[in-house]
Amino acid sequence: MPETYDFIIVGAGSAGCVLANRLSTNPTNKVLLLEAGPEDSNFWIKIPLGFGKTLQNPKVNWLFESEPEPKLNGRKDFLPRGKTLGGSSSINGMIYMRGQSADYDHWAQLGCRGWGYDDVLPYFKKAENNKRGADEYHGTDGPLTVSDLTEKTVFSKAMIAAGKEIGLPENPDFNGAEQEGIGYAQVTIAKGRRNSTAEAFLKPARKRPNLRVVTGASAHHVILDGSRAIGLTFDVHGQIKSAYATREVIISCGAYGSPHLLELSGIGDPERLKTAGITPLHALKGVGENMHDHQIFRMRWRLKGKLDTYNERVHGLRALFEGARYFLSGTGVLTNPTNPVNAFFKTRPEIATPDVQLQFFPGTYVSIRDRTLDKEPGVTLGPTLLRPHSRGSVHAKSPDPKASPAILTNVLGTSEDEAAALIAMRFTRAMMETKAMEPFYRHEMTPGTDVQTDNELLAYAREIGASNWHPASSCRMGPDTDQMAVVDLTCKVRGMEGLRVVDASVMPTVISGNTNAPTIMIAEKISDVILMSA
Repeated sequence: MPETYDFIIVGAGSAGCVLANRLSTNPTNKVLLLEAGPEDSNFWIKIPLGFGKTLQNPKVNWLFESEPEPKLNGRKDFLPRGKTLGGSSSINGMIYMRGQSADYDHWAQLGCRGWGYDDVLPYFKKAENNKRGADEYHGTDGPLTVSDLTEKTVFSKAMIAAGKEIGLPENPDFNGAEQEGIGYAQVTIAKGRRNSTAEAFLKPARKRPNLRVVTGASAHHVILDGSRAIGLTFDVHGQIKSAYATREVIISCGAYGSPHLLELSGIGDPERLKTAGITPLHALKGVGENMHDHQIFRMRWRLKGKLDTYNERVHGLRALFEGARYFLSGTGVLTNPTNPVNAFFKTRPEIATPDVQLQFFPGTYVSIRDRTLDKEPGVTLGPTLLRPHSRGSVHAKSPDPKASPAILTNVLGTSEDEAAALIAMRFTRAMMETKAMEPFYRHEMTPGTDVQTDNELLAYAREIGASNWHPASSCRMGPDTDQMAVVDLTCKVRGMEGLRVVDASVMPTVISGNTNAPTIMIAEKISDVILMSA
């Protein structure tokens, strides 16, 4: 017989693990957490620098691809997402970045009252155990370890000097009073190991008898009784099962998965659903629309000298040394994140806050899909548009829950984004041409110094421009007056009972930075809403 729970959470990613932990703190709540992927036991998940090994692993990665992108010469964008306990927090770059206070105040200005910076800051603090200690911006009592880098190399120090040389202030805390500047990132790494939401939130909660976790469970559709969600049908290793919820079904499948599951359940734009062969059951035109994502344009340089880049440290005898160092002492290159150094700057002096994040990957690799590192030292710099004007979409192609959705990132979809990308790439090139870089600079690999004019640089941007893997806003939160809002200010699906969406898809707009920390914050805040409404 189908089992009954108080809450069914669909998706054990960054939000789902938080929800499972917080909702199960009340022993009277019977909670079911479903995850399509496996346990997070993959060897490379735990090792921070092992993220490159998960990018092409279908066992732990959905390996989505976009539709042919109209402004990227018809290329399909590669869109990895986590498919394991912890979701993308188990395969991401482990950078802890909240975005700007102005991002959340902008949400409030859009009508999302209760989501301004002063409203959300307590939930950021609640989630984290910041190794710097507690202050007005940081907490130490939460499950999520937020730590500083264990090493600072010759080249990372030189990059910070280069940023200061062209006018960026050194910023010791991107999650503090100001975001602008250049400095070292904080990371979700604990004692040399990735601290995903599965590790931080779910692992301790699994000891509770009122929480059941099922892996290998792929959602088919939400079971509706009129305008109320009452359960979920899902597939576990080829067996179709159903479970029922007396209180709520909570969808936490991410910016691609959540709108897809809503549409598979008959919730969305009726005409679009009919085209996909799905019977419309509840009209919501905003489902899958308004998708907002960061856009990155990676540039590469070959370097000279002994710089301790990732390239130098993962080949030959040095690789054996680093492996032994990691397993014996939990230190060394394998404890590092994707982008130890970051910079935030403005493309135009008249704007109030930075609109570009420059990500420093201290190495070069074969391709975005194949992260095999070159043997010679190099650096990959990724100027990233934080507030692009372009909007994408994600929609079901058919009623088949196993079929991937149609995703359009729409990178470089507007002239404003084209102009910002040109400024960002020129700024990046200028940083590499500073005196601080002279001792290490060999040559520009891509786009290459022969690419100089705006038209040439824009052509390069179309060849390599991509999603920065921070999709958001495809189930946008908004007030009742916002006809494209999918959820209300407590993340309830509009016009429905017993159904919420809680993940990055509900962000009114994407925040100005990496999206993992804000997703955790959203789940913390909505957990409180649910627990207080009992």
